[in-house]
Amino acid sequence: MAGRFRLYTDACVDGPVVEALVHAEWDVLRGVDVFPEGTDDPAHFTRAAQEGRVLVSNDIDMKLIAETSIVDGRPFLGLVWWPRKHYETMSPGDFVAAFEELAAQHDPFAYPIVHIKPKR
Repeated sequence: MAGRFRLYTDACVDGPVVEALVHAEWDVLRGVDVFPEGTDDPAHFTRAAQEGRVLVSNDIDMKLIAETSIVDGRPFLGLVWWPRKHYETMSPGDFVAAFEELAAQHDPFAYPIVHIKPKR
């Protein structure tokens, strides 16, 4: 699956990161545009999987849902995840660069949970 993949961001992803991805011409569907505020994580996870989109989150609960889905054999395209503290050290451009690096890989979601982290 080399190349760009469609994204689904949950409510935990800060607006500047979403804006930077959209500005870089990534196909982004925001969870807040699909469901009302406060919708439980499983609904977002399921929607991303149904739409064939990679889920983007920094919510530990979303990572646990993904891990459980792997164990239970429930398929999903992928999850790009990072700890919330990375917002302190990564700029929106750093996040876009991380996504571009993933898109350049032959099979970035061979294991469907991908962690991104600061380069420094």
